[in-house]
Formats: sequence, structure tokens, C-alpha cells
Amino acid sequence: QVHLVESGGGLVQAGDSLRLSCAASGRTFSSYVMAWFRQAPGKEREFVAAISWRGGSTDYADSAKGRFTISRDNAKNTVSLQMNSLKPEDTAVYYCAAHETRLWVDVRRSDYGYWGQGTQVTVSS
Repeated sequence: QVHLVESGGGLVQAGDSLRLSCAASGRTFSSYVMAWFRQAPGKEREFVAAISWRGGSTDYADSAKGRFTISRDNAKNTVSLQMNSLKPEDTAVYYCAAHETRLWVDVRRSDYGYWGQGTQVTVSS
């Protein structure tokens, strides 16, 4: 199996930036499509961003476009989410997800094969 561990969450003020990191272990990381999801209290888990296994293709939710950037370093088995201009509505638990051989057309689906434990991001106004 693939084990995912997120880090980098915290408490910040509106307009600040955070960089989340996801470390993968277990086996084969480079062949997995990677994504970030988030879930706020009382709400459904929602898609944030995804990146192809080669890193050449990315996809972002409308709420993330222009503010968030997803990247990966296959040599280090990590995927990151740079979040700028944070807003109170970004407050949520952020989860790293991985899926082997996922079709790009399905990249926004929530049924990924592997998930991290989540990291809390809180943005005050």
C-alpha cells in the first residue's frame, strides 16, 4: 500500500500564505495521480487540485485557481500545495490523495485509492 502523511497546516490570518506538503511511502509514487481535497465542518469533502504522475498536467477547483499551486517532486516522493491569499472560507482539513492509473477525466472524483490523515488549516478574518 501507499502511506500518505500531510504537514504544514496551521492558523493564519486572511491574506497569508501556507505551503502544505504530502510525503508518500510504501512503494511506487511516480505512477500515481495526486490530488488535494478539503473538508470543512458540516460540509462535504471537495476537490481542490490535482497533478498528473509526470507533473505536466494540473487541474484546480474554481475556488483555488489563481491562488493555489500544486507541484510534485517524484525524486523525493512528495507533493505540495502552495496556498496564497488565504481566505476564511479556505478553513478546512486538507487531505492528500493518490490513485494509480487514474484517468485524467476522473481526476476530480473523490474515490481515490489512498488518503492521508489530513492537516488542519484555519484562516481568521
